[in-house]
Amino acid sequence: MAIRVTDFSDGSYLEYARGSFDEWCVYLSRPNTTRYAPRDYQYFQRLVNYASKYGKDAIYQDFVSIYNKTTKDLDNSTIQYIKDMTSKYGADALNIAIDFTIIYMGMIAEENKENAILGKRVKRLGVYQTIYDELSPDEAANFSRGKKWRELDAICRGRGF
Repeated sequence: MAIRVTDFSDGSYLEYARGSFDEWCVYLSRPNTTRYAPRDYQYFQRLVNYASKYGKDAIYQDFVSIYNKTTKDLDNSTIQYIKDMTSKYGADALNIAIDFTIIYMGMIAEENKENAILGKRVKRLGVYQTIYDELSPDEAANFSRGKKWRELDAICRGRGF
């Protein structure tokens, strides 16, 4: 059963529904587009594009402000915060709000994943690697696969989170 999380001004909406592993798969529905589960590499690529247009620090700091508000529980005030905060991006505001909300929902999913010791830090690592380390979105999306949590924890701590 899908749980609709939020709607956007263009008729797009995000929801949680059953995915391959659990009930925490994020799905995006947009007008005239088939509902799909956005992949990390897709929104990482868009973050790279936004960072080149608005500055790495601006995009990363806005992401971190969302990261800092993220817990195991969905918070509608955080979703509203994302929509309000991204209004400064003009013509890109809607798409940046959608991408940041997808990432927010993904971090909640990571926080709720059984035996996921690193939780939301996995998403932060991917965002950091994409924006600052200039890993390709695909490399950043797959970086943690097969690595031990202690190794990833050390990498995260080395970057200050």
